[in-house]
Amino acid sequence: MTTYRKKLLFTLITLVMVVLMAVGFLLGHLFKSYYIKTFNERIQNETFFISTYIKEHGGITSFLEKGKTSKLTPLLESNLTILSTDGEVLYDSSSSNELLDSHAEVLRKITLEKTGEQREGYEVVEGDSDLHYYWSAVEKDGEIEGFVIHSNEIEAIQQVNRQMWSILVICLGAALIIILMLASKITSYYTRPIEEATMAAIDLAKGNYRTRKFEQHSDETGMLTNSLNILARNLQETEMAREMNQDRLETLVENMGSGVLLIDSKGYTTLINREFKKTFDVDSHTFLYQDYYSVIKDEEVIALIEEIFRTEKTIKRQVKIPLALKRKHFEIYGAPIIGDYDEWKGILLIFHDITELKRLEQMRKDFVANVSHELRTPITSIKGFSETLLDGAWKNEKTLKHFLSIILNESDRLQELIQELLNLSKMEQQEFVLKTDKVDMTTILKEIQEMLMGKLRKKEISLEVKVPSHSVVIEGESDRIKQVFINLITNALAYTPNGGIVTVTVAEKEQTVDVIVQDNGIGIEEKELPRIFERFYRIDKARSRDSGGTGIGLAIVKHIVEVHKGKINVESKPGTGTTFIVTLNKKLKGNR
Repeated sequence: MTTYRKKLLFTLITLVMVVLMAVGFLLGHLFKSYYIKTFNERIQNETFFISTYIKEHGGITSFLEKGKTSKLTPLLESNLTILSTDGEVLYDSSSSNELLDSHAEVLRKITLEKTGEQREGYEVVEGDSDLHYYWSAVEKDGEIEGFVIHSNEIEAIQQVNRQMWSILVICLGAALIIILMLASKITSYYTRPIEEATMAAIDLAKGNYRTRKFEQHSDETGMLTNSLNILARNLQETEMAREMNQDRLETLVENMGSGVLLIDSKGYTTLINREFKKTFDVDSHTFLYQDYYSVIKDEEVIALIEEIFRTEKTIKRQVKIPLALKRKHFEIYGAPIIGDYDEWKGILLIFHDITELKRLEQMRKDFVANVSHELRTPITSIKGFSETLLDGAWKNEKTLKHFLSIILNESDRLQELIQELLNLSKMEQQEFVLKTDKVDMTTILKEIQEMLMGKLRKKEISLEVKVPSHSVVIEGESDRIKQVFINLITNALAYTPNGGIVTVTVAEKEQTVDVIVQDNGIGIEEKELPRIFERFYRIDKARSRDSGGTGIGLAIVKHIVEVHKGKINVESKPGTGTTFIVTLNKKLKGNR
């Protein structure tokens, strides 16, 4: 804006200088013309006075004889010459001996060329000092007796003219300086609001919507500043709203539980969220702004994208995508992005991870199949033996007793299964409340050891219980805690071959107690470990069923431990045995 101010100031200065020079030139010529005119009128008047004076004193001859020139010449500031009609110089006040050539030439012209009917005239001789001549004829008795010529140099006028020009230059120079100062102030006064408005507009163009300018004028510049302030305020509010919406959108997209992929109309990936990067283990620098078919490896996903590009329709499809060492199930929702005027902008893909849903669905199917099988086996046995008895086998007392014992055992097994399902369902309910008390882990484990002595002798398995010499007390429900370790130790006995060893170790810590149940049985495959706490899930179905298990013992164990706000972990290798680690809190901070 300094350039604009300089240009405006330069324009004003140039205009003022041109005007001042024109005014000075015009004034100089006007003054010069005025002085010359005044000078000529004075010579004319003096010439007329002299010629009249000579005529009144009897003519030229009488005037000269009487010596009147000595009285008249001192009164004149110019040169006086008296000529006869034939051009003879009768008197000249400038020199009595000789005349200048130019002066004589002018005198000759006056007598030879200006005679006749013309009684007076005017002549100018240009040179270093202009000579102005004014002549007038002197008559006597109606005839021209001679001529009176009055002349003077204009050098005095030129000196006055020079002084006049000096005064004009000084005055105009001073006026120019004053005008320059005023012009600088005026241009600064009127251009400053424009400069500030321009700077504000530049700041707005750069995105600085917080800029404001002081409104100090009430004219058009003030209206401009006010308009810019209103524009800046509106832009700031709009930008704040846009940033807020952008932040909300980014927060929503980044924190979605599903992966988001955005592809533009040319097929380049332009956006992925945090869940997408985490799920597919990709990096933004290598994935974004690439052709989708070069960064997406799964053919089903590529086919889905191509179908959306081709049909311009929303598509929902379930696909199974291999990731690292496992496969995951995704429900992909793909939709075309079409703007105003049917402008094609790209594709939005949302990847919903339904692997857990698929797993739960499979668990539900397995549960239904397993519980149906578990219920069908005792019911089939009861029905079969009952029909056999009704067909006449009841008449044989030995057969009757045997069949009834089998029916009783199957009924007990069916009752136990139903009771455990009821217990498990009860523990899973939110309103389930523990009946907490002080529980001595040493006493409970000793009691369990005595309860299982029969099974231990039958399978020739050794059960070692390693507990501290002092009592280890925790808060919990005694019966539930006992049920946990009965189930764990019973499982260990069931899957440990004859002659094996089962070890139960209690490790006391500052806030918790770890109970470790370890056997050297058949072990569990690594892929089976995540599912062993599912209901009715059996690792070795034949062995489990033969051992009389219901298939929900570990599920009950897990829920009891979780109700006590504890943890249970399992470590196992096929052929080397299995280790269950139960961590219980000494004090419960809150009960369910």
